[in-house]
Amino acid sequence: MARVVRFHQHGGPEVLRIEHVDVLPPGQGEVQIRVRALGLNRAEALLRAGAYIEKPTFPSGLGLEAAGVVEAVGAGVTAFAPGDAVSIVPPQSMVRWPAYGELVTFPAALVVKHPPLLSWEAAAAVWMPYLTAYGALIGIAKLGPGDFVAVTAASSSVGLAAIQIANTVGATPIAITRTSAKAPALLAAGAAHVVATEEVDLAARLQQIAGPAGVRVVLDSIGGPIFEPLTAAMSRGGILIEYGGLSPEPTPFPLFAVLSKTLTLRGYLVHEITGNPVKLEAAKAFILDGLASGALRPVIARTFAFDEIVDAHRFLESNTQFGKIVVTV
Repeated sequence: MARVVRFHQHGGPEVLRIEHVDVLPPGQGEVQIRVRALGLNRAEALLRAGAYIEKPTFPSGLGLEAAGVVEAVGAGVTAFAPGDAVSIVPPQSMVRWPAYGELVTFPAALVVKHPPLLSWEAAAAVWMPYLTAYGALIGIAKLGPGDFVAVTAASSSVGLAAIQIANTVGATPIAITRTSAKAPALLAAGAAHVVATEEVDLAARLQQIAGPAGVRVVLDSIGGPIFEPLTAAMSRGGILIEYGGLSPEPTPFPLFAVLSKTLTLRGYLVHEITGNPVKLEAAKAFILDGLASGALRPVIARTFAFDEIVDAHRFLESNTQFGKIVVTV
């Protein structure tokens, strides 16, 4: 038996339970992993609360990221062997393939041998943020040298990954945050500029930074009223990629900015990358190269023990973290 985290009803962090369950051996094309660390994501809190795009069947597991050692491989698996150090690409369904456990099983296509220089904690903090940022900035927006890119919720794990990826391809990352309290840390993390929305006029400051050409790419996870100043500062033909909805307020459609600048407003899910083998291989190659060179460096906000999973979820919902929350197993 192995310990896994499950929940039997929707609710707050307190509904999470650590339970002992029998874990079946890996099947055809599967890899079983002895987990050393888990990466926490907002999607898991949404699933737990009943607000995610996927609906669980109770009792349900959860979790999208893990790193550990291969315990066993199923029939047909030749790329991995027991003892290999690996990490997990987020699956299309965390209800079908939950990661929160001491022993987990995943399709071999979602298992990656990560660079040996990474700690378990760092390895568990890679794939969701970097795949999300890569798919948006490189896969969709074709970000490159000379581009200005505005990144909202910049202190999140995806925001920090986006800043690093922008620097890797020669673009200029502008970190957008609520106050200037995190400005020194964001600048140290690679942001060229930091804009505090509660302290300055967002559109005016972005226009001042980007100049007449404007901001070509916006990566936003907030929505709400911020749409109008963001689009006001964008360049003609620019693209705003929306991958979240943190704002509880309505999101106005910035009609005149969209019309006058022929803007593209694009919804995006990381499933567009993880569900496409060709795109996923390109993304993995880009990210692994960046990790090996040191250009991409996961930022860990805080580490919790497996027995502290409820506290870890409470911290996840506090919106105070800078980077990724990791749980060691």
